[in-house]
Amino acid sequence: MASEDRQIVLKDGRVVALRRSGRARRMILRVPRDGSVPVLTLPTHVPVAEGLAFAESRSGWLEGASARLPVAQLAAHGARIPVEGRALTITPDACRATRIEGDLLLVPQGRAPGAAVQGFLKQQALIRLRAASDRHSAAIGRDYSSIALRDTKSRWGSCTQQGRLMYSWRLIMAPPAVLDYVAAHEVAHLRHMDHSPRFWATVAALMPDYAKHRAWLRQHGGDLMLWRFRD
Repeated sequence: MASEDRQIVLKDGRVVALRRSGRARRMILRVPRDGSVPVLTLPTHVPVAEGLAFAESRSGWLEGASARLPVAQLAAHGARIPVEGRALTITPDACRATRIEGDLLLVPQGRAPGAAVQGFLKQQALIRLRAASDRHSAAIGRDYSSIALRDTKSRWGSCTQQGRLMYSWRLIMAPPAVLDYVAAHEVAHLRHMDHSPRFWATVAALMPDYAKHRAWLRQHGGDLMLWRFRD
């Protein structure tokens, strides 16, 4: 398991989040695509001072990587936002609740479009993820205890030993099969709490073509993180 310990400040004033990981074999410095604070992952045995020196030595790379980040997208009127893999234009309308009509995502006039769209996406995500989790858990004969939605930065889903499933609500922006893959992945953990060959065999039994959906998420998932729902 990895955990956020604290933040460190480099000589140039840049803030870096420090993460300890028992699985890490070397120091890793990365810049999240969503523009959030860079993350330095340290193996548990590496002193913080050594990690700080490593980050300092990579300050030039940090600056360049940050400058190359994609521009964040704001969920505003006229923006085209992906919903279940389709680009819909956010449009004010005299409707009472946010809804889809053709290629339009209609939001009530007078409401902040970002908040309206975010609420709609979370609602739809819960519906789709609950249905997918129910289907997959029935297929393997293992029940989950609860479902929660989060806006996580480093993972699309998780499953605890107690059977609690957590998903990123941003999955509703991905194609439906990608959302279904993440549900299959997390439900498979109800049987195997690891990533052993037996685990992946369970995923494959639930979704034989899971590899291409996993690849889509690796290639395009960062784009979903770029969307912002408030100024």
